[in-house]
Amino acid sequence: MQTTLERFQEVEMAVGTIVTAAANSAARKPAYVLTIDFGEKGMKTSSAQLTENYAPDDLVGRQVAAVMNFPPLRVAGIRSEVLVLGAVDAERGVVLLRPDVEVSDGTSVA
Repeated sequence: MQTTLERFQEVEMAVGTIVTAAANSAARKPAYVLTIDFGEKGMKTSSAQLTENYAPDDLVGRQVAAVMNFPPLRVAGIRSEVLVLGAVDAERGVVLLRPDVEVSDGTSVA
């Protein structure tokens, strides 16, 4: 399916820093509840299936890219406000997308 530049630009993406990461025991598939600091855009919560490659302690302090303007979803008892972006590899599972160098929380992804 093709899209247009205009439609792509409607997707708001930003970089934030993971502040907390904990297992979500209510999730059907293993997942973490993340609290992410997006600077002036606020603190947001996300449910993310990252357990295959990351331990909670590995995630805290790490910057990630996320979609900011999807409607919040109720996922395994938590309100997931952003979609953390990752590459989905058949052998490795989800591998996080992140900047090569640290940027300010809330920096837009283009």
